[in-house]
Amino acid sequence: MTNRINPDHPEYQYLDLLQDILDHGERQEDKGTGAVTWSVFGRQLRFDLSKGFPLLTTKKVYWKGVLYELAWFLSGQSNIKYLVDNNVHIWDDYPYKIYREKMDRGELAPLTKDEFIAKIAGDETFAKTCGELPHIYGELWRRWPGKNGRTVDQVQWLVDDLKKDPDAHNALISAWDPEYLYEMALPEEACRFPICHNMWQCNVKNGKLSLHLYQRSADTFLGVPFNIASYALLTAILAQVTGNQPGEFIHTFGDVHIYDTHKDAVKEQLSREPKPLPKLILDPSFKTVDEFKPEFAKIEGYNPHPTIKAELAPTGGLTTDSWKKFIEEKKG
Repeated sequence: MTNRINPDHPEYQYLDLLQDILDHGERQEDKGTGAVTWSVFGRQLRFDLSKGFPLLTTKKVYWKGVLYELAWFLSGQSNIKYLVDNNVHIWDDYPYKIYREKMDRGELAPLTKDEFIAKIAGDETFAKTCGELPHIYGELWRRWPGKNGRTVDQVQWLVDDLKKDPDAHNALISAWDPEYLYEMALPEEACRFPICHNMWQCNVKNGKLSLHLYQRSADTFLGVPFNIASYALLTAILAQVTGNQPGEFIHTFGDVHIYDTHKDAVKEQLSREPKPLPKLILDPSFKTVDEFKPEFAKIEGYNPHPTIKAELAPTGGLTTDSWKKFIEEKKG
């Protein structure tokens, strides 16, 4: 992409990251599933939200999924029924991962993934029991499990603190709880989803709220465009409810990678020129985080290149023999 029509377009940061990984990425293999990635470590993107909303244009980003997932997080929910009822299926694999373990032990009736999701949609009792995904973002943001049975609402604390003290340097949210992660957890309590975007901090300067995300592991082709849009939207929401304007969204990565199966899709995306970024319109009527609804966020002027499809690799987290078997079945 040497002949750039608009060399200052913010999207080139992302495209350059894709090219960086293609050029310099080291081969890695997921020990749980065998998925191969090409990886670099330690990168950063910055988006000034006054220059357009960073819903990337070189392929269509799933905006409905961004909206409903963030509303799900902010409401503190950890059951996928809300997403399934709204026809958003980006989290389906992970509760099914837990269900399969119990199914393989003979504790629950055999169900395919499609049958499992249909039952989540149609059976309230089943959904309450089997649609739960414990220790995930919504729970940890809004209901962090504290001692003596109490919970901590990190998001509300952040909003209140920044309203009282805009110069605060401590407005930081964590979703990384070692008690429930990997081999640090008791086996029956270990999170079956890998917490990827694990920490973010807000800061106010000159009436503008900026948000800095640290993401320990990033699927650059499928996940990162979605993450950029989600946290840029979160920045705008938090700016509104604290009485500020949106500033920057800063996205810092640990391991940032491309799946081997995504390489051709990446090359197709790199052949495309970015289009003008759209504009985000937030309904001014909501004044608190709890009042936010997906219909309160609209995008104007989004005219992306067509979708480029690629398969999501449900890797990471505590991987069991049951899940390895499921992944092999999907491959077969």
